[in-house]
Amino acid sequence: MNVASVVQFIAGIAWLLFIGVIAVVIIRSSRGRPVKSSLTLLLVVLAIAIVLSSISAGLVFIRPEQRGVVFSAISSAGYRPEPLQPGLRWIIPFFENVIVYPISRQTYTMSIADFEGQIQGDDSITARTSDGQEIFVDASVIYAIDPAQVVTVHINWQDRYADGLVRPLARGVIRDVVSQFGVEEVYSSQRVLMIQDISELMSSKLQANGLMLVEFILRNITFSAEYAASVEQKQIAEQLAQQAVFVVEQRKQEAEQARQTAQGQADAVVIRAKGDAQSLIVAAEAQAKARVIEATAEKEALNLIAEALEDNDNLLLYQYISKLSAGLQVMLLPSDNPFLLTLPSMTDTSTLYTLPQAEPTPAPTTTP
Repeated sequence: MNVASVVQFIAGIAWLLFIGVIAVVIIRSSRGRPVKSSLTLLLVVLAIAIVLSSISAGLVFIRPEQRGVVFSAISSAGYRPEPLQPGLRWIIPFFENVIVYPISRQTYTMSIADFEGQIQGDDSITARTSDGQEIFVDASVIYAIDPAQVVTVHINWQDRYADGLVRPLARGVIRDVVSQFGVEEVYSSQRVLMIQDISELMSSKLQANGLMLVEFILRNITFSAEYAASVEQKQIAEQLAQQAVFVVEQRKQEAEQARQTAQGQADAVVIRAKGDAQSLIVAAEAQAKARVIEATAEKEALNLIAEALEDNDNLLLYQYISKLSAGLQVMLLPSDNPFLLTLPSMTDTSTLYTLPQAEPTPAPTTTP
């Protein structure tokens, strides 16, 4: 409770007391009792009530979110040019009066839905786009009274600025700006630009009337039933087209994946073939080296045998005989077969090799 309210409350009590004293004076006078002292008290109470009422009428407390417009009977203009600022202020009692205006932010909503805006029922804004399509716009305007223009707002609009200024101004600006855009631009590519144009135009018009635009909110855009159906069909067609593009892209990716898989398999076959070929080459080289080593060893062995045969002819005969079976007694050779061995002269009995002969079986004897 502020000081002005307290003084006004005390002044009210003083007037009640004054009425009570009057009643006492009347009662005492009707009973023939002296009323001189009561009249004195009555005058004192009356003076206090008048003083307190005058003080309460001159004190005005302005809250921080308010500004006061002062009407003055002693001013030629009928009002003070400057509004009262927050705090406890003094005006001339009974000659000046104050009307308080809020400078805090206020919201005016126009919506197609019931019980959402200041007006019950469908209060959306009907507008036509540049291509003739009808749309319904839901919007909210957040605004505030310019503290320096409170007096101007009161002179021009009093307390009708919400319904008399904000509402018609917003609806007119929205219709004007929407008419510059196509229906597809309104809800897609140019929506942000449209909101920006509405905000700029509305801000300038409100400022000219002493109000400040805090923010314009485009809540919703509703289309006619026919256009909404066509938009839905178009969106379905676009979604199907996008799905077809996605399927084609998926098939491309699958084909590319299959191609890369086949390429990888082919590369693996080539690498494996190269490895097998390299292995074969290495094996062939190893076999060739082994064969060379073996041939070299055979050559050296033959050379040693040749050297040994050169000094001893009978060595070959010895080797031949050692390879014969141990139980061999007779060996038949074709008559035209040349001897592979150098045999000693048949007449040289000292060098003949004879096979052991079996002893003759004695003839049986008979007894005469």
